[in-house]
Amino acid sequence: MRIVFMGTPEFAVESLKVLIQHQYQVVGVVTAPDKPAGRGHKLQYSAVKQFALDHQLSLLQPTNLKDEAFLQELKALKADLQIVVAFRMLPEAVWNMPPMGTFNLHASLLPQYRGAAPINWAIINGEQETGVTTFFIREGVDTGNIILQERIPIHEEDDAGALHDKLMIMGAQLVKKTVDRLAKGTITTTAQSSIIEDTSTLKLAPKLFKDNCEMDFSKSVDEMHNFVRGLSPYPTAWTSLQLPGQSETMVLKVFKTEKEKCTHQSAIGSVHTDGKNFLKIALEDGFIQLVEIQAPGKKRMDVGSFLRGMRVLG
Repeated sequence: MRIVFMGTPEFAVESLKVLIQHQYQVVGVVTAPDKPAGRGHKLQYSAVKQFALDHQLSLLQPTNLKDEAFLQELKALKADLQIVVAFRMLPEAVWNMPPMGTFNLHASLLPQYRGAAPINWAIINGEQETGVTTFFIREGVDTGNIILQERIPIHEEDDAGALHDKLMIMGAQLVKKTVDRLAKGTITTTAQSSIIEDTSTLKLAPKLFKDNCEMDFSKSVDEMHNFVRGLSPYPTAWTSLQLPGQSETMVLKVFKTEKEKCTHQSAIGSVHTDGKNFLKIALEDGFIQLVEIQAPGKKRMDVGSFLRGMRVLG
């Protein structure tokens, strides 16, 4: 079976690695064009490109997936199957090309959490379970027939980074299992429409931008804690606070919090600190304790180090 693999970030590398380790015939890799990064704006390879180069795999980096030259190059690889992990939306001319079709690995239990950021939103919404799904790509984002799924609990201590790594490894094994079953002809698929009883119960996973990463102190303690861990370590929750002893507001990235549920008389959104060890914000049902934060121009640090360095007054 001739396979073309499509992906860009680290999450996709694990699946490609498993295919190579088990000696599947990967005849081509499609990844994003190089992008300038860092202060020097040097062109940076995607994680998938670096892996492909290290393993002497044929590489394509189209800027336009509908470009005729790219389509001809892709067709020349004569793939039986295409596998997509964390890549872009494909036009029909691409996903409909190989005789065995194109399947995608998605980091949620479809049909829930269709979209670009399923790992983040599952934690933000306080889910206790998620998983990975392989499905055949068709028209519509993440709507194709489901091939296989595996489930995993979301633990209280999991943030998006920890869950990402667990699902990356689990997903790679599911990709292998899906390819094995396709090779044996033992695949049966499930239409997502047959699972959906009420479309109003579907939860989506839209792309995250700076605006929807801002902390909202009208949330409950549980909601605020889930919001922070669902965005940690990337793209990261943030807030703008005026700290005691400081004349101006400061934008802080918040990586880790602890919950303090209690009744209190403090104004919602008010900042409380002893200037040495704790920094917390009043919410309706308690306080959210900031544990690990990052100030502009500084490294990520524990809140005690930050307070002592800033000379914040208690």
